[in-house]
Amino acid sequence: MTQTNTLLIELGTEELPPKSLKALSDAFVKNIETEIIKAGFSFSSISAFAAPRRLAVSLSDCLAVQADSKVEKKGPAVSAAFDADGNATRAAQGWAKSNGITVEQAQRLKTDKGEWLLHVAEVKGKNLKDELQNVLSNALKRLPIPKPMRWGSSNAEFIRPVHTLCVLFGDQIIDIEAFGLRSSNFVSGHRFHGQHRVELAHADDYASTLKQQFVLADYPSRVAKIEAGLNSKAAELGLRADYSQDLLEEISSLVEWPVVLTAEFENTFLDVPKEALIYTMKDDQKYVPLLDDNGELSSRFLFVSNIESKDPAHVIHGNEKVIRPRLADAQFFFETDKKTTLESKAQQLSSVLFQKELGTVAEKAERLADISIFIASKLNANEAFAKRAASLAKADLMSNMVMEFPSVQGVMGKHYALHDGEPSEVAQAIEEQYLPRFSGDKLPSTSTGTIVAIAEKLDTLIGIFGIGKLPKGDKDPFALRRSAIGLLRILIENKISISLTSLVSKMVEIYGSKITNKDTQEQVIVFLNDRFKPLFLEQGIKPDVIASVMATQNDYAFDVSARVEAVNAFKALPEASSLAAANKRVSNILNKNRDALPTDTTIDESLFVDAEERSLYDALSSVRARFNTSVDESDYVSALSSLTVFEKPLAAFFESIMIMAEDEKLKHNRLALIKAIRELISQVADISELSV
Repeated sequence: MTQTNTLLIELGTEELPPKSLKALSDAFVKNIETEIIKAGFSFSSISAFAAPRRLAVSLSDCLAVQADSKVEKKGPAVSAAFDADGNATRAAQGWAKSNGITVEQAQRLKTDKGEWLLHVAEVKGKNLKDELQNVLSNALKRLPIPKPMRWGSSNAEFIRPVHTLCVLFGDQIIDIEAFGLRSSNFVSGHRFHGQHRVELAHADDYASTLKQQFVLADYPSRVAKIEAGLNSKAAELGLRADYSQDLLEEISSLVEWPVVLTAEFENTFLDVPKEALIYTMKDDQKYVPLLDDNGELSSRFLFVSNIESKDPAHVIHGNEKVIRPRLADAQFFFETDKKTTLESKAQQLSSVLFQKELGTVAEKAERLADISIFIASKLNANEAFAKRAASLAKADLMSNMVMEFPSVQGVMGKHYALHDGEPSEVAQAIEEQYLPRFSGDKLPSTSTGTIVAIAEKLDTLIGIFGIGKLPKGDKDPFALRRSAIGLLRILIENKISISLTSLVSKMVEIYGSKITNKDTQEQVIVFLNDRFKPLFLEQGIKPDVIASVMATQNDYAFDVSARVEAVNAFKALPEASSLAAANKRVSNILNKNRDALPTDTTIDESLFVDAEERSLYDALSSVRARFNTSVDESDYVSALSSLTVFEKPLAAFFESIMIMAEDEKLKHNRLALIKAIRELISQVADISELSV
C-alpha cells in the first residue's frame, strides 16, 4: 500500500427511511472519524455521502501504516534491581524477561529522585488493512437505529437490508466484512437509470462514477440542486415555492437524481382552507405548494421526481392523479364540518380524555376559560373574548378535518369560528393558542390569542406536574420544556408585567383536587426559572450574564429579560471588570463575616477615620437616589451605568482600609458600608458572577 491515499467505505442498502437519512449519515461519518483517529491513522479531510440507497464516507490522504514509535518502559529502581553483590534481583529479572531483554541490556533513567532501569521499545506501526475491520464494526455499533431489522437467512441487523460493501484504499480493496458481506469495489447505480453493479476503479472516482450512473451521492449538493430547481420553476410561473428546510431535506432523502416538475389540480379545491391543502401536499405527498405575492395558494404545485423521464407529461399526470383524492377528502371533510357549529363540536369534548388523572378535554376547556378570564383581568383585556375563545379552543378536535389532518388543529377552529359568525379576534385566538410551536416561531398577534396561548401552556404545565409526571433527562413526552419557553417568550416579547407566581398559583387553584403533587407550584416555578438559561443562550447571551441575573429573586419574565439586556450592556463597559472583581470581593468578605455583622447596619459618618471611607460613602450617597429611580422605572441600563462612580473609590477603599479593624465599631461601620453597596447593586443583578 502507498503511504497515503483516499479511503472509501460505502454501504449499499435498500431505501433508507427519509426522515432518518441525514442523521444516519452524520452519525456514520462522525463514528468513522472517531474510530480511525482512535486507531492511530491520520487523514487530511473527511466527507460524507448519503442517498436513499447508500451511506458512504471518504477520507482524503489517509495514512496506510502508522508511524513507528518508541515506548519507554520504566523498571524497578536500581537500588531494588541489584543485591549487595551486584547481582540482578528476581524483580529486575522478571521485568527484563517481560520486555524480551536481559537485565544487562536495560538502559538507566536518572532523575532527581533516583535511578531506574529503563527499556526503550521500538513499536512498529500497524497497517490500516489490519485495523479497519474494528474501525467499521465499532462505528456501525453506535449508529442511531431504534428498530433494526433482519433480512434473508442472515442474523445481521441494520435499519434496512444491506446488499453491497465497497471498501477501497485508492485502487486497492481492503478485505473486511459487515452484515455477512465481504468488501468489494462494486457500487450500485440508480435503480432505473443506472447499472445494477458498477466497478469502481479508484476511491477518488466515487462521486463522479455515481453521477454517470444518475446518482448525486453528495447530500448537500443534492439539496442545493433541488432548492435551485424549485425556485427556478416557481419564478417561471411568477409564484413562490413554499417549503421548509425539513421538507427540502426529506425530499432530498427520497431521490438520487432529482428532477423538478410542475403539476396542477382543479381550482374548485381552493375553496378549502389553504392550510389543509398545504398540509396534505407537504406532509402526505412531499409536494411543494406554490403561493402568489399575497400568500394565497395556487392550483399549481411542484414535485421532485427520481426519474428523468422521456415523457414528463406521463409522470406529471400520475402525480396529479395521486393528489386529487387527498384534496377531495379535504374538501368533503370541510363541507361536512361546516354543517355543525363549533359550539356543538365543543359539547362533544366530554367524550375525549385529556389525561386519565386530569379528566376530559371538555374539562380542560373549562379550565382554559377560567384562567383566561383571570389573565384578561390582569391585562385589562376583553374578558368576554378571552372566555369565548378559550371555551371553543379545543372544539375543532371533533371535526373530520382535524381527525384526518391533526396538524391543522387550531387553524381549522379559526375557519369554522369565522363561518359561525364568531368575532374575528375570537377566531384568530383559536388558531394562535398553540403559538409558538417551536423555537423561533411567531407569537400570537392578538390580545385574546396571547391570553389563550398563555392559558394553554399553563394548563398543560400545571396539570402534568400536578400528577407527578415531570420531565426526566432527555425525556419530555408532554413537551413541557417547549411549553415553558413558549410561555416565557410570550411574556417577554409582549412586555407583559404579570408575575409567574400569580399565574401558577391561580392555575393550581383552578385545578383544585385533581392536583395530587403537593409541590406542584414550587416545582413549576423552578422549572420556569430554569428555562430562562436555554432561552437566553439561544439569543447569544453568555452564561455568566444569565447567572448574574438569575442570582437575584425575580418573578416577572419581562423584567428578567430587561435585566439580562442591561447586564449584557454593562459587561461591555471598560469599568465592568474592576467593578465585578470588587463586588466579588465585597461578597466574599460579607459571606465570611456574616456573624460579625450587627443587627443595625446603619452607617455612622462620625466613625469615618480615613478619607477613603468618606469618598466611598459619598459615591454611595451620590448614586443611590438616581440608581433607585432607574430601578423603579425598570431602566436597568441606566442603573448599572451609574455604578461606574464606584470604580475608583472602591479600589482605593480596599487598598487603604483595614475593614476587619480591632475596634468593633469601626469594623461594623465598614462592613455596613460595603453591605449597603452590595445591596444596592443586587437590586439589578449579582455582578460578581460576571467573567470579565
